[in-house]
Amino acid sequence: MPPHESDVLRGTLDLLILKVLALEPMHGWGVSQRIQDRSKGVLDVNQGSLYPALQRLEQRGLIDSEWQVPAQNRRAKYYQLTAAGRRAVGQETANWRRYVNAVELILET
Repeated sequence: MPPHESDVLRGTLDLLILKVLALEPMHGWGVSQRIQDRSKGVLDVNQGSLYPALQRLEQRGLIDSEWQVPAQNRRAKYYQLTAAGRRAVGQETANWRRYVNAVELILET
């Protein structure tokens, strides 16, 4: 895959994760399920893409994580947005919409 295409896909996944975490903190599997549910099954994020993206967002300071033991007594790492992550949701959404509009202009010709 060419580097620029990879960047677009990576940026898209990052935006989806940030948007999902803007709703509430959750563990990685929950993030994947929420994306799949909200996309009506069209988007299926596998673990090989999800967890590197979560690590990347944490390294950028957009999310924090902590280990918790929920009601099911299974320890899980929960992720939540930082203040910078909340700001990034709006910025990245605007960037995404600008990108989609540009692609639409080309497809209409």
